[in-house]
Amino acid sequence: MPHRQNPIARYRRALHNEATAGIVLILGAALALIWANSPLRESYATLSETVIGPHSLHLDMHVSHWASDGLLAIFFFVVGLELKHEFVAGSLRDVKQALVPILAAVCGMVGPVFVYVLVQIVTGSPIYDGWAVPVATDIAFALAVLGVFGKGFPPAVRTFLMTLAVVDDLLGIVIIAIFFSDGVDFIFLGVALLVVAFFGVLVQRRIVRWYLLWPLGILAWYFMHLSGVHATIAGVALGLTVPVLLQRGEHEPMTQRLTDRIEFYSAGFILPIFAFFAAGVNVVDSGGFGEMLIDPVAVGIYLGLPLGKFLGIFGGVFLMIKVLGLKLGHGVDLPDIFAVSWVAGIGFTVSLLIATLSFDESSPHGPHARVAVLLGSLLALIIGAVFLRWRAAQHQRGAALKRRLESESRSKHATPKPKKSKKRKK
Repeated sequence: MPHRQNPIARYRRALHNEATAGIVLILGAALALIWANSPLRESYATLSETVIGPHSLHLDMHVSHWASDGLLAIFFFVVGLELKHEFVAGSLRDVKQALVPILAAVCGMVGPVFVYVLVQIVTGSPIYDGWAVPVATDIAFALAVLGVFGKGFPPAVRTFLMTLAVVDDLLGIVIIAIFFSDGVDFIFLGVALLVVAFFGVLVQRRIVRWYLLWPLGILAWYFMHLSGVHATIAGVALGLTVPVLLQRGEHEPMTQRLTDRIEFYSAGFILPIFAFFAAGVNVVDSGGFGEMLIDPVAVGIYLGLPLGKFLGIFGGVFLMIKVLGLKLGHGVDLPDIFAVSWVAGIGFTVSLLIATLSFDESSPHGPHARVAVLLGSLLALIIGAVFLRWRAAQHQRGAALKRRLESESRSKHATPKPKKSKKRKK
């Protein structure tokens, strides 16, 4: 009888594919959206609004808040690990080499804000609270789409997109920390940072016992929560303390080791659960899908994600090359950036989080903003996939032509073998 692999092990192996991880995330969001608009939508609302946690510790939060403020801190810890690795040993190590994607990331955040604000001005809407929603790029989703539809692109294109998305994540974290902190208590913030520092001392000394690190991580999160700064920032701060450089006897960086341990739970469970509670918007009882489509807040977001990212990234890179004289290099050119800039409009995770933070629970624009994130990300995915396939086909035709010309050149310059002379018979 053939050996059957554990379903969890199969699931873990499947999540190594970025496209599969993206599909799982989409399924979580789609299930929530269907349930929240079905005849059983009251049960979804009851589940989402169930309060868990002791009031005396200021932890009495809805289940949906536990998903966005609690569980998502683990995802942001993985983001912190990735940021640390990129700063020390990755694409952000050499600032000069990474200058174009770094500036492109900044322009890629300005573009969506411009589109969102422009929509509010044109429609006469006074609601500017959602300006930050479309600024984010989902690293995993964007790289998955590039991997599926961008076969044939130069490898440096992936590095460009990853660098851009990492910087985008960093700037998104800064936005959350600055603009979505409510009445910061600097005493609790100081205690949280002290706990983070102690966590950093332990990992620098290679003391990585779970029964030491997990309690410290929870304490850092708790004091960050009490400080008024969004609690997920604690996850990023903890991740940034983990060392990257190898010590004697080590075969892989600690950032990579911890990422390998946690990423399965982050991508396989935490992100789908967050998407399930963040995307469960009752559109039926809030005016219907048509009402959402014409809400200036939603329009600013679902246009800001694909169109704003494209205008910001491609427009910024175009000016850098044509006006400032900067270079992309490594076989990357402007048509590649044209295609990739649309893919960067897939906001999803961080955009959903910012959408939940941008509006009060009583605001009718909050549900519309979250559905607009899904719609804008879907538009960016579809448009990006089309242009990636178009550009990939050009790369493949160019590579085939180059191989043919090289083959003809070798044949032309090949030295002909001397013919053997035949002896005449007498």
